[in-house]
Amino acid sequence: MPKLQPLPASRPAFEAFIFDLDGTLLNTLPDLVVLTNAALQDFDLPARTPAQVLRCVGDGGRMLVKRAAPTDTPDSVVEAVFERWKQLYPVVGNKLTTPYPGVLEVLAELRGRGLKLGVLSNKFDQAVRDCIGECLPDTFDALQGEDADTPRKPDPTGLERMMRQLGVTPAQTVYLGDSPTDMRCAADAGVFSIGVSWGYHDACELEQAGADAIVTHANELLAFAR
Repeated sequence: MPKLQPLPASRPAFEAFIFDLDGTLLNTLPDLVVLTNAALQDFDLPARTPAQVLRCVGDGGRMLVKRAAPTDTPDSVVEAVFERWKQLYPVVGNKLTTPYPGVLEVLAELRGRGLKLGVLSNKFDQAVRDCIGECLPDTFDALQGEDADTPRKPDPTGLERMMRQLGVTPAQTVYLGDSPTDMRCAADAGVFSIGVSWGYHDACELEQAGADAIVTHANELLAFAR
């Protein structure tokens, strides 16, 4: 077991909590496995195990498909598989996706305190909206996935825009995620970063990526809320 970075003794209190999605709020991996294999097999490419798909996630759907396809797959085929992946997304849906323990209760408490809540994900934008609408409806003040105007994290563009949308400053904001990419995005936007140890990356990776704090259960997040 990695040695987890302890929570800061003196913890700042924040007005806005912005979350990554996959591996942070929701365990979407089971549906991603079904979806990715359906798209691959439509092009007679080999299916991948859950562990193999897990190693592909974190940098958006296109990169997931590129990593899941055999290394000698032409770029034109990767792009065609990704287009099929997007077509199948609403068909496969989020039937197997579940919130992580404590997430629903903590989100309800944060909303009850009047905090601003957002989701910024590398999942393509419509998929973010569909997934949140189905699994965590009426919870967030702002949602954003990758689109033509929002580059993938660690680019801080989406995070900076969301703070403006929510009417908060970097000093009032915390960004939470399960990947080193999330920690770098937070640092580049000048916000406090919290790594969650229950997601798709090891806690030691988050610490090495510069996480300001690492939590092991969702209820620990309440210590950072005003």
